[in-house]
Amino acid sequence: MKIRDSGMPDPKTWESFFEPTPVLRQLAFSFSTEDVADFGCGYGTFSIPAAQLTIGTVYAFDIDSDMLAATDAKARSLGLSNLRVVERDFVAEGTGLSEGSVAYAMQFNVLHAEDAAGLLREALRILRPQGVLGVIHWVHNARTPRGPDLKIRPRPEQCSAWASAVGFELEGSSISLLPYHYGLVLRKPG
Repeated sequence: MKIRDSGMPDPKTWESFFEPTPVLRQLAFSFSTEDVADFGCGYGTFSIPAAQLTIGTVYAFDIDSDMLAATDAKARSLGLSNLRVVERDFVAEGTGLSEGSVAYAMQFNVLHAEDAAGLLREALRILRPQGVLGVIHWVHNARTPRGPDLKIRPRPEQCSAWASAVGFELEGSSISLLPYHYGLVLRKPG
């Protein structure tokens, strides 16, 4: 099931919104991070830099085969052998990864899904104890050039409350990812 009110602009526009490597570092991603799960990889905007930064495997999940093909082609062109694209409806079926199998998970611009708590529970399930979930979402402002309708666009406080309810611990406060996004760093206890 595709996440409601989702859609990707052209790659050039999308990638103009982020500097992926600094954003990943702000969200507690480090070279020592091992296996990684990206929930909704899109064009590979964050999966590719994650694969360049980690010694582990990056599992890039998406339901859109065109997004996966673009991510895979870019990874191959860069000679990355640690990125695995996975076509999967992670909203309805989960990731299929084993419990406690990854050190870092990314949920970037997906928590406006009908069951955001379900996505957070799946991230908690696959993370190792002390594993980190990085969250990015659009700021709650109608002037953003993209993003889901404001009625379903979660604010940082809402994402934090959902995450806490499923068992995550929030590290610090929300991070401003100008011009259009915010980030959260969540940790699995253990």
